[in-house]
Amino acid sequence: QVQLVESGGGLVQPGGSLRLSCAASGSIFSNNIMGWYRQAPGKQRELVAAIFSGGRTNYADSVKGRFTISRDNAKSTVYLQMNSLKPEDTAVYYCNYYARSVAYWGQGTQVTVSS
Repeated sequence: QVQLVESGGGLVQPGGSLRLSCAASGSIFSNNIMGWYRQAPGKQRELVAAIFSGGRTNYADSVKGRFTISRDNAKSTVYLQMNSLKPEDTAVYYCNYYARSVAYWGQGTQVTVSS
């Protein structure tokens, strides 16, 4: 079992920044993928960004150039730095851990971009 604890969501004005963190604990495998998904009201959950244990990253086109995903393998923690936030980034953001064909999810953290 893997437990994921997210933090860092909140309310921010358009153009502002937020940093999300997700700490994993439990049966952590060294070869894994950690990422962030988001789900806005009435929409499907979508991938925002993912990072492999070796450092390779993937981003949704809508966040490229604005969001940066990073990880600290020693702390089993993944971060999402979100800059130049837009109202359409408003959603519940979920942390995801994937290894050996099993996925785990965090409880979600609300990000609201509004003036």
